Parts: sequence; C-alpha cells; structure tokens
Amino acid sequence: MPPHFLDGEPHSHIERPKRSRRPGEPLRIGIGGPVGSGKTALVAALCRQLRDELSLAVLTNDIYTTEDADFLRRHAVLPDERIAAVQTGGCPHTAIRDDITANLDAIDDLIEAHHRPESPLDLILVESGGDNLTATFSSGLVDVQIFVIDVAGGDKVPRKGGPGVTYSDLLVVNKTDLAQLVGADLDVMRRDAAAVRQDRPTVLISLTQDPTAGPVLTWVREQLCVPTS
Repeated sequence: MPPHFLDGEPHSHIERPKRSRRPGEPLRIGIGGPVGSGKTALVAALCRQLRDELSLAVLTNDIYTTEDADFLRRHAVLPDERIAAVQTGGCPHTAIRDDITANLDAIDDLIEAHHRPESPLDLILVESGGDNLTATFSSGLVDVQIFVIDVAGGDKVPRKGGPGVTYSDLLVVNKTDLAQLVGADLDVMRRDAAAVRQDRPTVLISLTQDPTAGPVLTWVREQLCVPTS
C-alpha cells in the first residue's frame, strides 16, 4: 500500500505476512466498521447463537474505554472471563492493522485461559472500534474479517468503497429496517456493493427484525468448516 499523509506526516501501512492457522487453533474473525453501525450488537447476536455449540471468546478494541466489552458483559452473552478488552489509546486501526502487539498478547491470554485439549477454543471474535471506512485488520491478526456499515449513512456508502467495504471477506449492511426512514435505497446498496466487491459476499440484515443475524451466522459457520493449514 503506498504511503499517504496523517496529520501532515508521511504514513504507510506495512502488512504483516498472513498468519497460518494451524490445526486445532481457534478461528479468528475480525469485525470492524464505522461508529454506530452495529458491530457490538452483531457480536452479541453471534455469541448468543453460538455459545451453546462452540467454545468462543471475544476481544474488543476501544480508544480510551472498555465500553464495548462492558456492554457484552452486562448482557451476559458470554462468561465475563471470556470477554477481554484492548484500550488502543489512538486511532483504532493502529492496534488492529499497524501495531497489533496488544491484540496478539490479549489473544494469547484468552487461549492460555480457555484452550484445553478436552475443550478447545473454537472461535475468537475481534471487534474494532469505529474508524469510518478505513479500518481493516492485519492478516497477521485475524483469519477473515467482517465489515459492518448501516443504512443511516445513506445508500452512497457502498460506492464510496474504501478498504473495509471493498476487501473485507463479508460486508454487512445493517439496520435495513431504517431504510425508508432515512431515504436509503437497498437495491442501490446491493448493486453498488456488488460492483466494488466483485465476487466477495454482501448481506443485508436488521438485527431488530432478525436478532439471530441469520445470514452472518451462516457465513461464520461456513468459515469454521474451512480446513486449517
């Protein structure tokens, strides 16, 4: 990726080599997207649906707080000890893309605490705090990533592109129940997402109308079936 400028200074992103998930290791799924798009609500929905069939844990990223982790704990989507938080102290993308050390350390702690031969950890969901359309995960941190947008930003969002919209393994357009209220055309969003994403999948959901996040849940289960290297 070519260098660009951040606060007037040259800034570039050096991608780590893609991690090789070994047999028996938990699948790591990154969930990113703009503030308010519904990332934490989606994580909560997935935890509720999967917790009785899988061993899973969640790692959240917020700049200065543990707000998202606290939300998940308050709603008891998993036992408290299976929910961890990283306070990034700066732009959220720094901790999930540029310097992923804090997240790697937190994942190691979750694995050490909950990964047992008799009860292996199957899945770790890594949620990132919002960073408009630019937040993507290092391939050294997660195996696949979901990017969440919502219709409140208008139906122009998919055609704006950006690395999250364009290159995520799954694009989720959330809050479709609000489309008429905000004047967003869902057909336009489907069309534009297909144009910028080529053959990468996109799903449109409303967690209000479908609290199970059905299409996302199906996709996650499909990823769990992909053989490890």
